[in-house]
Amino acid sequence: MDTLVQYGFTDRVDGLFSSFAPTAGTLPARVIRADRGRVLLARPQGLLHLDGDGGLVTGDWVGVRDDGGSPAVVCALPRWSTLQRKRAFDPSSQAQVLGANIDLVGVVVPLDRPLSTNRLERTLVAACDSGAVPIVILTKADLSTRFDDVVAETIARVRGVEVLTTSAEAADGLEELRGRIGTGQTLALLGPSGAGKSSLINALTGEDRQDTGAVRAGDGRGRHTTTARELVPLGDGAVVMDTPGLRGFALWDAEDGLSEVFGDVEALFPDCRFRDCAHDREPGCAVHAAIGSGLLEERRWLSYRKMERELASLHRRQSVAEQRRRTTSSHRPPRDAGMGKDDRNRPADDR
Repeated sequence: MDTLVQYGFTDRVDGLFSSFAPTAGTLPARVIRADRGRVLLARPQGLLHLDGDGGLVTGDWVGVRDDGGSPAVVCALPRWSTLQRKRAFDPSSQAQVLGANIDLVGVVVPLDRPLSTNRLERTLVAACDSGAVPIVILTKADLSTRFDDVVAETIARVRGVEVLTTSAEAADGLEELRGRIGTGQTLALLGPSGAGKSSLINALTGEDRQDTGAVRAGDGRGRHTTTARELVPLGDGAVVMDTPGLRGFALWDAEDGLSEVFGDVEALFPDCRFRDCAHDREPGCAVHAAIGSGLLEERRWLSYRKMERELASLHRRQSVAEQRRRTTSSHRPPRDAGMGKDDRNRPADDR
């Protein structure tokens, strides 16, 4: 089981496997990479490539039939966390699962470029909604010209979320981050291209496991050196998930995460004069009173409203799609409609 232990196998996973997997000829395995219809699995005997992912994502725990025939995935164990977003540029409102069975989501913020507060808040909403614990990882501390100011601003923006400062180049903050990832835990790194995710993993492992690339001097953006989500073991059962850089992060069913990140905003709602206050121009609105007094930053309120409207629009499209699906299903003619019993039993070429 040494290979599996390196990829996060614990008593918790063993209990799930015992409860949900067939016993005869079935062994536990973990998806360490899913890419273009193929999956790379870690199993007790070592690594295994299989075709046909069946909806599996990086981080999934599965049962693999290994009874002397061709190995095959026969079941997927229940996920205890799911990191997902709405598919980019997809009007049909489909979810894209980025990873599963993650214990920590590290929101990576590079210090060599201006802080994007709206992006940070949006990613934190998805991280909080995933079921994992969010942390913020500041990278490239050695390149920052406003180190103290940016760190202080980030801490103020994330409101209680743990913030770690690192530099892969100078090897600063690595021990603290490494100690934060417990044995058997998986940390997923989320951030834009060029944020230093792969460099950070290389520094944690002490070897060049992941490809890295230079960033453009004009805007700090990097090319996508990481092309698929992949689990990288750190040597004692702790695991890091590297991910491609994300240009945007459209939310998917993230109301719980929105409430967690913007709890200070939603705490104002009961103090409005009217129970159905739309927080627009109504008299006695506690939100606008807080903005006027400086208690609530207007930018933060606008960020909340934008994500709230985005989720409401998503649910409207989901409802329309579901209604359309039900209507289509109810009007679909039965298979073999209009045929007599004898017709249905004859080969198609004879009809």
